[in-house]
Amino acid sequence: MPEKPLATSNCVCLSGLSYAECCGRFHTGQAEAATAEQLMRSRYSAFALLNAGYLLKTWHPDTAPADLELDPAMEWRRLDILSTNRGGPLDAAGTVEFKAHFRHDGERGVQHETSRFVRQNRRWYYVGADLLD
Repeated sequence: MPEKPLATSNCVCLSGLSYAECCGRFHTGQAEAATAEQLMRSRYSAFALLNAGYLLKTWHPDTAPADLELDPAMEWRRLDILSTNRGGPLDAAGTVEFKAHFRHDGERGVQHETSRFVRQNRRWYYVGADLLD
């Protein structure tokens, strides 16, 4: 299981902020993501840190699985945000296209997708994704 980053270390989503200033505040419940991109970044970080509880909490109840088992052998290495469409603080929906680079059992790969998000009661939720490539 990956170690939880120190509050002062760089966030695993590679935003350039510390973990505490970026995804850490969402993971601890101190703040809610204000945009679809923030939620996308925090979910990527949760995958990297094996934080299934946060992933389930931010998954829309209509599409969320009953439980989620993460693979500790999956190493998420880099997140590249390619584009966003809507998903701002006043929007009701948005999408984020990204590439997540990983290593699994010594093999490198890239997950390229467009994730869909909705905002309900001032909270962003992940709804689903379209895999690309």
